[in-house]
Amino acid sequence: MSLPDRIDPPPPKRIYRWDLDKTYLRTDFDSFRDLVRTAMQKAHQKVAVPGASALIKELADKGDSRLCIVSGSPTQMRAVLEEKLKLDGVKWDEFVLKDNVGNLLRGRFRALRGQVGYKLPAILESRASAPVEAEEVLFGDDAEADAFIYSLYADLIAGRVDERVLNQVMEAGSVYPNDAERVRQAWKKIPVADPVRRIFIHLDRLTPPAHFAPYGPRVVPIFNYFQAALVLLADGHLTAPQVIKIAVEMVQTAGHNIITLSNSFQDLLRRGLPLQHAAAALSQAMEGPNGLLQAMRPVPDIIAAFTKRLAALGTAPPPPRVQAVDYLALVSHALPRTHKERKK
Repeated sequence: MSLPDRIDPPPPKRIYRWDLDKTYLRTDFDSFRDLVRTAMQKAHQKVAVPGASALIKELADKGDSRLCIVSGSPTQMRAVLEEKLKLDGVKWDEFVLKDNVGNLLRGRFRALRGQVGYKLPAILESRASAPVEAEEVLFGDDAEADAFIYSLYADLIAGRVDERVLNQVMEAGSVYPNDAERVRQAWKKIPVADPVRRIFIHLDRLTPPAHFAPYGPRVVPIFNYFQAALVLLADGHLTAPQVIKIAVEMVQTAGHNIITLSNSFQDLLRRGLPLQHAAAALSQAMEGPNGLLQAMRPVPDIIAAFTKRLAALGTAPPPPRVQAVDYLALVSHALPRTHKERKK
């Protein structure tokens, strides 16, 4: 009896890359006590950032995307982290964790806190096996160097950063030679393309959004995942009903309300994000015969509040200016916080 031919899944049209700590999970590791408590937590004790799991599930709804997770959490936490994601209903395609025990045994102490030498080769190696036409959206936070690393990654594969600058950045970022070689080898395998559409930075530490202005409009700092959903609606990754579902979940489970969501919307508008069409799509989704959406109070009130806020703003400010990123000038953003403090 002959076996049926294997049917491989279609290549992904979009790739979503996520960090975990402070991006998907509410994690404290600012002190030794925090580290111990985090390491001892069971899966059910870990708390996701409001809206994160809902956003991931809506982005996966079409079935034509990949979820790739690269986290600085140690490999020893894989089982509990995987269990937490399963509890949240999150399915992933790739899950990379940091081998800190290996770093310790090999005396690679800088690698324990350094991120450039860990995340940059990991995501470049992942990209090397991705379809050249697959677009990407990346999610990180302001606790470490995600804005710097993700932007550098995007500009490397787009051909906007040359090897000289890359080598200088890796030297200034204290990247170990073998990690630097992994970066160069993976980078040279990737066809030149410009796939990275957005980089979202969750403001866990409430860093002022203006801090990220040197990275240009591709980097969008967000205070919550409703803001990310709004931008992704404008970018064509989500539909208006999907954004409403995310808003409803945040209202029902995370203590958000009309005021907080309206303020989140207005914050993006004041920063020049072109979301007027997104607001119109949300309003339209609430009209018509869809009784389910109409019944989801207080969503109609939120949409009405959005409309009032838009009218109050008047003419929206221009969007942020597209600009080349000066990575050598921003290299301090790539250093662990303790290292940066010693440099002052």
